Amino acid sequence: MAVATKPAAKAQRQKPAKISTFSYSGVDKKGNKISGEVVADSLALAKAQLRKQGVIPRKVAKKAEPLFGGARKKPIKPVDIAIMSRQLATMMKAGVPLVQSFEIIGKGHENPSVSDLVFAIKTDIEAGSSMGEALKKQPQYFDDLFCDLVSAGEQSGALEEMLDRIATYKEKTEALKSKIKKALFYPTAVIIAAIIVTSILLLFVVPTFEEMFAGFGAELPAFTQMVINMSKWLSSNWWIILIGIVLFTVAFKQLKKTSENFRNNLDKAILKLPVVGVILNKAAVARFARTLSTTFAAGVPLVEALESAAGASGNYVYRSGLLKIRDEVTTGMQLNLSMTNSALFPGMVNQMVAIGEESGAIDHMLTKVADIYEQEVDDLVDGLSALLEPIIMAVLGVLVGGLIIAMYLPIFKLASVV
Repeated sequence: MAVATKPAAKAQRQKPAKISTFSYSGVDKKGNKISGEVVADSLALAKAQLRKQGVIPRKVAKKAEPLFGGARKKPIKPVDIAIMSRQLATMMKAGVPLVQSFEIIGKGHENPSVSDLVFAIKTDIEAGSSMGEALKKQPQYFDDLFCDLVSAGEQSGALEEMLDRIATYKEKTEALKSKIKKALFYPTAVIIAAIIVTSILLLFVVPTFEEMFAGFGAELPAFTQMVINMSKWLSSNWWIILIGIVLFTVAFKQLKKTSENFRNNLDKAILKLPVVGVILNKAAVARFARTLSTTFAAGVPLVEALESAAGASGNYVYRSGLLKIRDEVTTGMQLNLSMTNSALFPGMVNQMVAIGEESGAIDHMLTKVADIYEQEVDDLVDGLSALLEPIIMAVLGVLVGGLIIAMYLPIFKLASVV
């Protein structure tokens, strides 16, 4: 089954336009008065879409958004797209027509931004576009892989089955991302909290004790003196530290945005981190297997499927490795041999791919690989959370408890002298 190649697909993509809701009144082909709402990118497109639907518009105006009390528009997240894909797949399998499925999803969604997106796609389909063409007009929400799979499903007449595969793929992908965020969020949040608490103690609490110690007339313990010196230094240089943090954050974001070499080196470094690097490597293998299995099962040629998997890898090391594998497969090399030569994938993955190639069931084998590695990521995240909790609590105890002990040491010393 042929699908549009990546360059061709990208050439068809249009720049995203702001979606607006227009209210209209007019007459249908039988001369009956009709009114309602239509979602379009502009007033001219709204009128054109109404004419395609057999409506002669008399009055079309952009619907004003309420100043107060209107539903707040939230950003559309990838998880929203995953849920929408599952709803579409479920309704179409139940025999609900495509346009009616979009109508039901649009009216039932709590987020007005998602409703606007759904109605815009529905309007394009009603105007004669295929679903794949309608999705390509929203590239910020539907990537090339999503659109190509939908187009393949439409061409083969198995759109509902393809939507089910897409929904499963999106659900698994988002679940994997959520697990990785869970592994990174907890320690990061606690470390930031520890830094803030320690800074507050050094800036506001320690100086109070220092004034009290000034009247003792005795030499302070070395530990206490060290903490007081840290407090003095932080009180004098906090603004330098704050400016440094802001500049570092801005420079990091700018480099990540503009420098491909910086992004590539960052991807390499992240994979070498202890524990976290292991999780990210297994997640990359799971994402590769899930993407390749979904695209290959959809009838996408292996070379194009490998290109899609490279684009969905999310890491430079795997992306460049998969593109090299694609080039070798193009020359006639077997996939499992090329994967073995790349040294990117564990032996078990290479062996399962080899079995899949020999038996002609590579998509099923890759699905099993994805399931195995997604479960391993889940187990690692749970284990990491259980391991980090006591360690982080111990570090917090040492930081805060150490500062408190340093402040009370002179008092204990004075009490022993008395």
